Amino acid sequence: MTAPEREATTTRQDVTRQDVGDPVRDVPPYDGDAATTGQNTAPRTGRDLGQNSDRDTGRSAGQNIGPGTGIGHTTGHTTGHTIGRSAGGDLGASTGASTGASAGASVGADSEAGADIGGAADARTGAAAGYRPRGTLRVLVELRRQWRRRRTQLVFALIALLPLVLVAAFEIGGEDPARSAVTYADLAVTSGPNFVVFTLYLAGSLLLPVVVALFFGDAVASEASWSSLKYLLAIPVPRLRLLRQKAVTAALLSLLALGLLPVVALIAGVIWYGPGDATSPAGDAVPFGRSVVMLAVAVGYTVVQLAWVGALALWLSVTVDAPLGAVGGAALASVLSQILDQITALGSFRDLLPTHHAWAWIGLFATDADVTGMADGLLVSLVYALVFGVLAAYRFSRKDITT
Repeated sequence: MTAPEREATTTRQDVTRQDVGDPVRDVPPYDGDAATTGQNTAPRTGRDLGQNSDRDTGRSAGQNIGPGTGIGHTTGHTTGHTIGRSAGGDLGASTGASTGASAGASVGADSEAGADIGGAADARTGAAAGYRPRGTLRVLVELRRQWRRRRTQLVFALIALLPLVLVAAFEIGGEDPARSAVTYADLAVTSGPNFVVFTLYLAGSLLLPVVVALFFGDAVASEASWSSLKYLLAIPVPRLRLLRQKAVTAALLSLLALGLLPVVALIAGVIWYGPGDATSPAGDAVPFGRSVVMLAVAVGYTVVQLAWVGALALWLSVTVDAPLGAVGGAALASVLSQILDQITALGSFRDLLPTHHAWAWIGLFATDADVTGMADGLLVSLVYALVFGVLAAYRFSRKDITT
């Protein structure tokens, strides 16, 4: 290096020292404003330090340092000088180390917190801490929710009013003198048990299948029509659990409805026609106490026999998004089966129809009760219910939920 170059270099260093000052010797004495200066003058980011600071002016770097590093707590008024001098490069040695350590400590703390939060989750399934699939969509909650619906209350009100409507019809109408054969309608006004038998016989053809189809067909399709099904699955409620809870709720509502009808009919029949024997058109008589037990067995058989209607309605409920289509489809299938059962040309094929043994419980009120028809009816109905139930589960587990 030549002599002129050495003199120029020495001159520039002297000027720099005069402008900036020595960071050690020129430290001003500590006063009460140091803490305040430190709290309000921490750097935002390293990029801001690099961009907003100048190698020759530490004061600019000190002014552009944002809150958060706590450097001012230890350096006081020297923050602007020391940090400003080192920030002009790559954050300097002392300031870069201090700032990096503080930022690293903060990031490390955040990382540890994130690790703690992540550790609370299930590492195998990724589910949130405390999530239990068995705790989602409880039956009692769903049952309470369905009970508050107006259509449920209306169905139960109509079922409770049906026996009273029949009593009023018998009181208004008169006997037909031209009729010679004795029917269940003629025997209905002779005793309370006979009135219950007639009510069940009358309602079993259409009303009871429609009630079962309503509760099962509306189970999933109503959620889809309300666009709430996808939110239930996003909770998340497992699909098969959702289907099972809906089916159990529909089964309980159907059981309550099918049990309410004979109870109200028995009360109304005993009040209007008195207790007595349950007699059949063939002349067989069953005492009142035993007839009540037989009525309970008949109701239980009817509930199980209508299981195929519920399973079919459930399958249609997960297939279509309109509740009316699911309910109407199941009810129409029941009516169609009854029509086909009246065609004697089908011969033994009628035994495979799910409604062929729907009224087999009538044999309970004979002197020699025959339960063979009830056993066949239960077997056929349960097979249909199993097939439709498997189809419903298979369909719902693979269905693309968009509503």
